[in-house]
Amino acid sequence: MPTWLIVLIVVVAVAVLGAVIWLVTQEMQRKRLQQRFGPEYDRTVAEKDSPRAAQRELAERERRHKELDIRPLSASARERYAREWAQVQEKFVDQPAEAVAEADQTLVSLMAERGYPTEGYEQQVADLSVRHAKTLEHYRAAHATQQKRDGASTEDLRDAMVRYRTVFEDLLTDGADDDEHHDRRNGHDHSSLDHGNQDHTKQDHNGHDHDRDRAEQRATDGRDTDRHETERQASANPRTEWNGGR
Repeated sequence: MPTWLIVLIVVVAVAVLGAVIWLVTQEMQRKRLQQRFGPEYDRTVAEKDSPRAAQRELAERERRHKELDIRPLSASARERYAREWAQVQEKFVDQPAEAVAEADQTLVSLMAERGYPTEGYEQQVADLSVRHAKTLEHYRAAHATQQKRDGASTEDLRDAMVRYRTVFEDLLTDGADDDEHHDRRNGHDHSSLDHGNQDHTKQDHNGHDHDRDRAEQRATDGRDTDRHETERQASANPRTEWNGGR
């Protein structure tokens, strides 16, 4: 077999192998992005000229996301935001449009505290899509209603509040369990803090004394235990007052 033919066969084989590897790599990338972004993948493909352009866009979002300092909320911050959200929901009864606007602002504030840039709505959506793609459509729909809140019906505003709440809860709890596990693994178990200095009680940012609450609960449990014991003894020794105690 001529040498040139052997070289040609080798070149063709290498080219075919390279093409196969490229196709396999592209398919793996597509499946990975589809799994990570879910419906956002299909939406991006529909907006771009080709699936490859959409994949480049989503890969760029991932790259940007890795450079962000995304962090979970502390327990006290979660409690604070939960209270703020409860107040927003209460306001909805009398002022639905204003409540929806506040819900949007609260959500943006929560994003910022988690480490997400908030310079613009479109960038917010792109950044959220990497870890919160499952609730992203709720954010889009709620934001659209919020933008036209003065002309939206009460039912539309109610739907927006429900959608905002879905995104809010996703952002509120995401990463919290991992953070607490990380603290316990490194010897920072916040559920069993050292009470060495008895002159200081633990209070949250609102001055709430959790030690006092636990002490009151123990006292209540103790009274309940005594009451149940008394009732048990009484039922074991029934009185016969109707016949004079005889």
